[in-house]
Amino acid sequence: MPVSAERRVVVTGMGVVCPLGLSVPDLVAGLHAGRSAVKPIESFCTDGLPLHHAAEARAFTGEIDNFGPLEAETKKAIRKGLKVMCRESQMAVAAAQRALYDSRLVGGGGLVGGGHPPERFGCVFGSDYMLTLPEDFTAGIARCRGADGHFDFGRWAGDGMPLLNPLWLLKYLPNMPASHIAIYNDLRGPSNSITIREASGHLAIGEATMTIQRGAADIMLAGATGTRVHPMKTVHALQSEQIAIGTDDPTTWSRPFDLHRRGMVLGEGAAVLVLEELVHARRRGATIHGEVLGAAARQVSDRLGLGLKRQALGLAMSRALEAAGRPVARLGHVHAHGLSTVGGDRDEAQALADACGAEASRLPVVAAKAHFGNLGAASGIVECIASLSALQEGRLFGLLNHTTPDPSCPVRPAVAGDPAGDSFLSSSVTPQGQAAAVVMALCVDGAV
Repeated sequence: MPVSAERRVVVTGMGVVCPLGLSVPDLVAGLHAGRSAVKPIESFCTDGLPLHHAAEARAFTGEIDNFGPLEAETKKAIRKGLKVMCRESQMAVAAAQRALYDSRLVGGGGLVGGGHPPERFGCVFGSDYMLTLPEDFTAGIARCRGADGHFDFGRWAGDGMPLLNPLWLLKYLPNMPASHIAIYNDLRGPSNSITIREASGHLAIGEATMTIQRGAADIMLAGATGTRVHPMKTVHALQSEQIAIGTDDPTTWSRPFDLHRRGMVLGEGAAVLVLEELVHARRRGATIHGEVLGAAARQVSDRLGLGLKRQALGLAMSRALEAAGRPVARLGHVHAHGLSTVGGDRDEAQALADACGAEASRLPVVAAKAHFGNLGAASGIVECIASLSALQEGRLFGLLNHTTPDPSCPVRPAVAGDPAGDSFLSSSVTPQGQAAAVVMALCVDGAV
């Protein structure tokens, strides 16, 4: 079915679980207060590692009250399902339920308006690759050790595997967040799971938007969940990426586009947007937080598979702006990927100039990662929620820890209180050169 320009897509619900808190007000308050969530790691022992600080979602304990206001049956189902959810899935479900409650699509005995056809309500969810925790295997491995202390592979099938939880694999499948959310809320419409690392959130927004525009659904959940604070993933990041490490104040480590940046900070979180066709949202009296004007994705790498992030980001941002049908001069601000790596920030600043031309030097740039680092797949949607909230408030939070300009990153760092404008551009990119971008705006009385 062809895409219809008449089917405009608006945001009617937002939910977040992040290092700054369990709600959108928590996120916004932390950003405006200039608060960093980087603290000593508590979720696992870091002895023997060079890194001891990260941005954990400390307020999220996995208890049922973390999932927001729930109807009795939904609460019962989620509590029962917690044992087959890893932390990333739990955060995903919590963010989704909070977004649904914010949208007023759940609560008060069911879906608003007498119940929406479940076949017209879908879910697209992004995630990182999900890794098991070492303790899931320790008992089985210990059983298979010989007298000399060495692991005997020949004993694994008979002695080790029976000690695994029979439902172990279900905890770590990357399609499980979308599956859990759809089951708990009876969403029978289009469903998909995206595992493109940091680009997953923006890609989920783009796919959900297209699904509504082509008439396959009236409402979609677009979400993402991720973590870099994990005993295995942290080691992987330390081996393959530029991570900020030091003995100075860790709250200053994440410093996007600053001359003295030295790597990313690791974090965790989840976020969800409820996207809805505009006429449908108006008909049920929904509160409209904003509108998706355009989305795009590109991938660029060299012949050896190394991601060319400048080219990928530049192409994705340019296409998103073209799809939005809005001149760059009308943008209010840019929410940068802002990873705080030396090469990554340089590539992004150059890509912004490629896509926006002379306007790039005017546009104020914010980066929520300065407060809580890289949340993996969750970052993009958390950042979009931060910028949508800024549009509604009319003011930006400052670019935290940016104290010394870098000539190779000629961006205009936002200062606290700068006007947010009525629209923004947000983007993300992976080390493999997979980039995605979205343009979102206020939607006042249906006029863009």
